[in-house]
Amino acid sequence: MHILHIISTLDPAAGGPAEGVRLLLSQIEDGCTGEVVTLDAPDAPCLRDLPFAVHGLGPVQSVFGYHRRLLPWLRANRDRFDGFLLNGIWQYNGVATMLGAGRQVPYLVFAHGMLDPYFKRRFPLKHLKKVVYWYPIEYWVLRRAWRVLFTTETEQRIARESFALSSWRSAIVPYGVGVPTTAEDKLRDAFHAAVPALQGRRFLLFLGRIDRKKGCDLLIHAFCQTAANDPDLHLLMAGPDRDGWAVELQRIATEAGVADRIHWPGILRGSAKWGAFYASEAFILPSHQENFGIAVAEALACGRPVLLSTEVNIADTIQNDGCAFIEPDTLEGTRRLLQSWGSLSTAERDKMGRNALQAYQRRFNLRESMRTIQRLFEAAQASGAYRRKRSC
Repeated sequence: MHILHIISTLDPAAGGPAEGVRLLLSQIEDGCTGEVVTLDAPDAPCLRDLPFAVHGLGPVQSVFGYHRRLLPWLRANRDRFDGFLLNGIWQYNGVATMLGAGRQVPYLVFAHGMLDPYFKRRFPLKHLKKVVYWYPIEYWVLRRAWRVLFTTETEQRIARESFALSSWRSAIVPYGVGVPTTAEDKLRDAFHAAVPALQGRRFLLFLGRIDRKKGCDLLIHAFCQTAANDPDLHLLMAGPDRDGWAVELQRIATEAGVADRIHWPGILRGSAKWGAFYASEAFILPSHQENFGIAVAEALACGRPVLLSTEVNIADTIQNDGCAFIEPDTLEGTRRLLQSWGSLSTAERDKMGRNALQAYQRRFNLRESMRTIQRLFEAAQASGAYRRKRSC
């Protein structure tokens, strides 16, 4: 089986969908393969040295992501594929996927949290623009898909709250994550080479975009307010800062007298990223909206407990696994996350770490995620709804 993944960008700085595509394609097996078409420029740094075929058709200049080459490319190449997997919505690549697939090949749509009603509440004017686009166009992209994919039951349930018209066929495909084969001590060394200030120090890890949606301000304020309770604890804020917001957050830490205990290394990749998980005490994410949170599963894979807001949809899945503290996405809730962690004994923290690894092994197997997607395409082919059938 040969699957085409369609995504606007593979730039890791763009967030979870790009990382998700990379993870899924790392697990192609049993004679099934995959390629990616993206609107990155062919010579974009993020497309270098990838272990799978990638076709960069860009660059594009608009937020909508229109490119005149995409639809002709999909039509010209669709006979090479058993199905299309569209990652994300609200851009031209959705329309192109629907038209490019036609009735020849099935396509799946990974929503990636983009139907969460949080955006309706948080950005009402933007939502009005989406309403104009939803009814004549985007709704039909989802309606004609063989399945719309969600990573959790919570994401699947609340997705129908954003628009009055919400009739599509859905399936749940939890993201799995792979773990590096490099020895843990070498990964720690790579991290300490990237962030030497944390050598030998205890710290909590935030890894993600420095973005208001992620609740970064809640975390900084809460850390400032609780820092005196544990003078040896540091905080690592790792991730891209596209809007320059970190300057304001750093000022808050400086005024509170804890700037030397909060570290801002930017994006951590590869061994340095995994070393950050292993070197940390726990992972923290007080996000206002998170459809899954790949970094949460990565933390669990490294045996690290997670401190989450209730708005991280994966929280419902692991809340009874003994590896997480979960509180509302408020300042008081974030403060309670830090206080709960600080109140634990070393033995209690170690037990949560063991539970975290067990939760990963039980729930977030990457190979099973890919097999589920393959089974969906096989069911589409067996349905007789598509003119062209291929087999693995």
